[in-house]
Amino acid sequence: MIHIDIVCVGKIRENYLKDAIAEYSKRLSKYCILSITELPDEKLHSKLNDSLEQEIKQKESKSIFSHIKKDSYVIALDLHGKSYSSEEFSDKLQNLSNTSSHITFLIGGTLGMSRELLNSANELICFSKMTFPHPLIRVFLLEQLFRAFKIASNESYHH
Repeated sequence: MIHIDIVCVGKIRENYLKDAIAEYSKRLSKYCILSITELPDEKLHSKLNDSLEQEIKQKESKSIFSHIKKDSYVIALDLHGKSYSSEEFSDKLQNLSNTSSHITFLIGGTLGMSRELLNSANELICFSKMTFPHPLIRVFLLEQLFRAFKIASNESYHH
């Protein structure tokens, strides 16, 4: 069974999102071994400038990087990444599971991830060109993982 790690910055505060994450985590347990690592986010200063933004991204990215398992295939969620249909994402996961026993998804903080961290990922993917709150993206990722496994198993799921 494939291991899927999600390493993300920021704490989920909303109960409805915690409930959705718990529900999808439970559903995914049939298909994979799931681990979610929630890292603290850096405080955003009221007088944020480019230098402070880079410093925050560097600190958060260093923390993310330290939680990536050595032989894992790393996929960072980024606005400049590749977009997949649900079927293509399912195929991608199936192909990866044939070559890797571990996949790690990265979700950065409010300001994103450092260029170095993004460059070190095996792949960048994008769910939408629209901007969403990072806690919601975590739910999107879990839902798409669940959908991908259902598609790969030829189990019914809404298209």
